[in-house]
Amino acid sequence: MLKKTKIVATISDARCDVEFIRQLFDAGMNVVRLNTAHQNLDQAKKVIDNIRAVSERIAILIDTKGPEIRTSSKGTAFKVTEGTEVLVKGNPGGESCEGCLYVSYEGIVNEVPVGSSLLIDDGDIELSVVDKMPDALVCKTVNHGTIKNRKSVNIPNVRINLPSVSDKDRQFVKFAIDNKVDFIAHSFVRNSNDVKEIKALIDEHNSPIKIVAKIENQEGVDNIDEILDHTYGIMVARGDLGIEIPAERIPVIQRKIVKKCIEAKKPVIIATQMLHTMIENPRPTRAEVSDIANAIYQRTDAIMLSGETAYGQYPLESVQLMTRVAQEIERVLDPDVNTNIVRINNEITATLARSAVRACTSLPIKAIVVDSLTGRTGRYLAAFRGKIPVYAMCYRENVMRELALSYGVWAEYMEPRDSRDGFLSHTITHMVSQGRITLDDMVLVIGGSFGPSNGASFMEISKASALVVNK
Repeated sequence: MLKKTKIVATISDARCDVEFIRQLFDAGMNVVRLNTAHQNLDQAKKVIDNIRAVSERIAILIDTKGPEIRTSSKGTAFKVTEGTEVLVKGNPGGESCEGCLYVSYEGIVNEVPVGSSLLIDDGDIELSVVDKMPDALVCKTVNHGTIKNRKSVNIPNVRINLPSVSDKDRQFVKFAIDNKVDFIAHSFVRNSNDVKEIKALIDEHNSPIKIVAKIENQEGVDNIDEILDHTYGIMVARGDLGIEIPAERIPVIQRKIVKKCIEAKKPVIIATQMLHTMIENPRPTRAEVSDIANAIYQRTDAIMLSGETAYGQYPLESVQLMTRVAQEIERVLDPDVNTNIVRINNEITATLARSAVRACTSLPIKAIVVDSLTGRTGRYLAAFRGKIPVYAMCYRENVMRELALSYGVWAEYMEPRDSRDGFLSHTITHMVSQGRITLDDMVLVIGGSFGPSNGASFMEISKASALVVNK
């Protein structure tokens, strides 16, 4: 396998030609992210069509906008210096001008108390609320800079009563369903109700799309356990999280969330500014390389690139560097995580997965082979973070792509076979032809004796040659 840690790359419609996407895929990209905050439906469709032209194995993840506040898209940008007075008003159609900033949330004046801070554009500019007028917050600028249109507005430690799903989100959810997108990453998830609300939209259309909850504020951190109970996976979105929460707490929170996701057997993505320097420079800082390495040491499933691949000057180099770092760190990792931290919950599949990973530490097994209808066996094996690669033969193409987000799993699509022996013979022959194993290698197989829909029920260890039916 190229690497076990998966790479998510953000692609914009401004740069999404087929050859570009193919280069990133060949370099190690597993999942493409589309940021709907900066795309309309036609632009997103263009990206999806080009991804599918490259490979059916590339998973697609679409961000929702979620309950966010932004500066108005109308009016002009204006400069501020320390101590400048700015009136902040809630009207998404308002035109900002010098000294008056309009934001997208109409209830901001009523809900934000005096003494609060407004952090604009990922915290580049801070406004302190010093007074209130009937229709405006009276703010003083803490630092100098330029306040621009359509930039994020964060208000730490203030509970804003925004709806979890916006009208634009509803449009994009329907679009994602129609275009067979694999994941919806729901922004600013605060509790399980936020996940349930977007899941209800998906269930209305009987869609298999999976939800990834983006953790971006203190409320989401506090409610991580209940969120995990209702979501497919988690994204630790450190951009907004690092604005809402003191920066020194982010590494601790990241480690905690990764551990909880492993325990719950659910994929986790570490995101934001992993190679921010490479947006404009061909080389990363040593700190950025260490940040990637730290996430891999913590056994995250995936690491994500944002501006680096969406509009940066060195997108291919960024993916290539991530792949090299992943390969180097994975080479020296301890064989497995503590297999006792993963919750078994009396599940046969989880018990088999744990036994398989343990067996690989004492036997010269070269590959774990599974067949899967839902992807559960592959995900459970991924949770134990074994040293041996997992090859999952999936009976559904969307399941193949879902496993593109799971640590150490190489997934391919396969038509259902008539028998267990037929599955094993076909799979082993295919893997040998691809050079992944030889007939003399020992392999471990997890499969189902009672048909693909009934889940895993057996584990077998054998030489690959013994599993091939000679005709």
